[in-house]
Amino acid sequence: MTTAFLPEAPWRHRPGFDTLCAQLGSDNGGVRLVGGAVRDGMLGIDVSDIDLATRLLPEEVTERLTAAGIKVVPTGIAHGTVTAIIHHRPVEITTLRRDVSTDGRRATIVYTGDWREDAARRDFTINALYADPATGAVYDYFGGLDDLAEGRVRFIGDPRQRIAEDHLRILRFFRFLARFGRLPPDADGFSACVDMANSLMALSRERVADEMMKLLALPDPAEVVRLMIEGGILAPVLPEIRMDGLDRLRALLQQEASAGISGASPLLRLAALLPPDAAIGDMVASRLKLSNKARKRIAAALTRPLPHKDALELAFRAGKETAIDQILLGQAPGGADAVRAVERWPMPEFPVGGRDLIELGVDPGPPIARLLSLIREDWIAEGFPDRDRALALAADYASQFRRESQQS
Repeated sequence: MTTAFLPEAPWRHRPGFDTLCAQLGSDNGGVRLVGGAVRDGMLGIDVSDIDLATRLLPEEVTERLTAAGIKVVPTGIAHGTVTAIIHHRPVEITTLRRDVSTDGRRATIVYTGDWREDAARRDFTINALYADPATGAVYDYFGGLDDLAEGRVRFIGDPRQRIAEDHLRILRFFRFLARFGRLPPDADGFSACVDMANSLMALSRERVADEMMKLLALPDPAEVVRLMIEGGILAPVLPEIRMDGLDRLRALLQQEASAGISGASPLLRLAALLPPDAAIGDMVASRLKLSNKARKRIAAALTRPLPHKDALELAFRAGKETAIDQILLGQAPGGADAVRAVERWPMPEFPVGGRDLIELGVDPGPPIARLLSLIREDWIAEGFPDRDRALALAADYASQFRRESQQS
């Protein structure tokens, strides 16, 4: 069963982690690293979130760690999970379990002492890897190491049964394929996802949105999104995403690469997949229960740009974020050079106010706002000159206003 060892890495010896594991019985095999930490560790990826599995019941975990002065939070006690806090960082600890029943969204579980039973309830073979925190010995019950090496994302056992247990696994299949896999996908898994895509409608839209954002945040999700569209995976929950949206996503990915953008926005990538219509963007964002800020960003990105002569004017009128989004989506011209120009630009504030016009002889009242608007447009047209030039423009308008007032 033990065919490999975790490479040594700093994350395995974070401050307090060895002590935590010792309290849970690492000296006699009572606790193991599990899931993403083992998978990513085997790939040499830096591990941020650490999960542990143990034969100990949650109450005993809590008792042991509390006695050792380690803070424990009952984050998922109904499902056997508590969270230990060591040096301000969380470590999730879950008692070994097996499913008694599931409804596609949640499971009823019982505890077990069998590591293989615990592994069997997980989704993919690459996520069912365990490792001894002391020795690094890896335990692989379903061929996950081979799948990881070959870039295969494969359900444990019958894919349809795994999906019936949790419908979200359909979207997870494609997310893990985009992150760890190689095309073509596992045939049985892909076929099951296609056949059972309608079950996504039973999920909360928040869970759908969370998975979609994680998928779209990956470096290049385009080919996996293509599979999803061709297989009708998204149609039950996001029917607005069609093949023309894939073309827009690919164009956006190219623009991001040309502009040297790091940490690309999954929200903008979602917007690219949608028809270029602000109302549709807002409707989809609302359906996915995205935040008001996210809804506004998607709608703004898909709105026809305000009139402008160049990217800097667009940024001034619409805001930097919206301008960059619209340029990247091809809503506004300019491409990567325009994006870089906007990013570098210290956007100025309009340097003239009502007090300046009053000092120039304009009486307080409604004309002030009208004159400021006219001056502001000339200031923009001249390329945002300094305050001296803006005041000269204001003086011209104030002089003209006084003459007109005297004549009337």
